[in-house]
Amino acid sequence: MLRRGINEFQEDLKKHLAHETNTLISTSTTDRQIQLLATEMNIHLRELREKRRRYENGDQELKVAATNISHDLRTPLTAISGYLELLEQEEKSVAATQYLNTIKNRTDAMKELIEQLFHYSMITSSTEKPNLTVVSLNAVLEESISTYYSALVEKNIEPTITIPDEPINRFVDQQMLHRIFDNLLSNAIKYSDGDLHITLSPNGTISFMNTASSLTTIEVEKLFNRFYTVESARHSTGLGLSIVKSLVEQLNGQISTIFHNNQLTIALSFPKNNKSK
Repeated sequence: MLRRGINEFQEDLKKHLAHETNTLISTSTTDRQIQLLATEMNIHLRELREKRRRYENGDQELKVAATNISHDLRTPLTAISGYLELLEQEEKSVAATQYLNTIKNRTDAMKELIEQLFHYSMITSSTEKPNLTVVSLNAVLEESISTYYSALVEKNIEPTITIPDEPINRFVDQQMLHRIFDNLLSNAIKYSDGDLHITLSPNGTISFMNTASSLTTIEVEKLFNRFYTVESARHSTGLGLSIVKSLVEQLNGQISTIFHNNQLTIALSFPKNNKSK
């Protein structure tokens, strides 16, 4: 009977830790020590439930605040960009032109950072389910590469692309998939030493590999953490890969990183038969 009571207690505890519930741990045993243990665990479960509630509320408030702040900043930045375009049409000295170019570059960088913050807040706080359809990974990957190709060339990055001729289809949200590939390409532009190998395997695994001598193993382990940036990407919000991870998880996919001999590889895959969360 004591063994059965312990087993009941163990199974009940697993259920409480795995699922959010307002019920308490109970046991059918009359053993005094088991009953005291259940009482003590219920006290800790109440404390854990309250901390989880405060964390979830605080996290949601942070996302709403980030959305509102980024939205409010977009309006004045748009006005600033408009006046900068007007200034470009005026006669200026060489020094004034240089100053104006610097201001414009910094304004564009700020707009990009705010856009990332806004999109991250919208993605992580959205309750809408992905619009799942049959999508060709080949086609979406090729389109994203063509969009970023000029940016890669400007950074002296000549990508090596391996994509099979046979279509590889997955049941995903096409817009989300575009966003995932775009952010991964943008990440490669930031960290690559000048090379980039993009591979779509016949089994559906997509990998982005590049030399990143500026990174360390510890930094790579934190790349998916939100707001984490490394010294070589100081003008980044640290949200690009966080957005990728969130989107991949919403599509029930898997993503991982490998860092070996200064080679950074980010690999992701999606299930053939998918059901949105």
